[in-house]
Amino acid sequence: MATSKAKFANVDEYIATFPESVQPILETLRRTIREEAPEATEAIKYGMPTFVFHGNLVYFAAWKKHIGFYPITSAMEEAIDELAAYKTSGKGTIQFPLNQPLPLPLIRTLVQFRVRENLENRDQNK
Repeated sequence: MATSKAKFANVDEYIATFPESVQPILETLRRTIREEAPEATEAIKYGMPTFVFHGNLVYFAAWKKHIGFYPITSAMEEAIDELAAYKTSGKGTIQFPLNQPLPLPLIRTLVQFRVRENLENRDQNK
């Protein structure tokens, strides 16, 4: 299984390092992010799949018992009640347990929120 210290050329290479039971979960997450942010590009940053849209949009990583999804902003935590059902950290992380289905509606909401944040930041910096 991959670690954050490993080097990957692209997201496909990252996903391929995980067990066959985890790969479809990562692909579903990837596809969901793409659907909500079709203009975003993929990269590997900090050893994790990263979507970039006017700056870093979201990252994800697979761990032994969960999928980590980053970044969750404080504004997001205040605005999205569904986050309360998941473990989060002060570092902008939400954990989706591997033994539960991905909460795709929540993930869509999170990505949409980040797209809006990045667009607002872009517009403020013009």
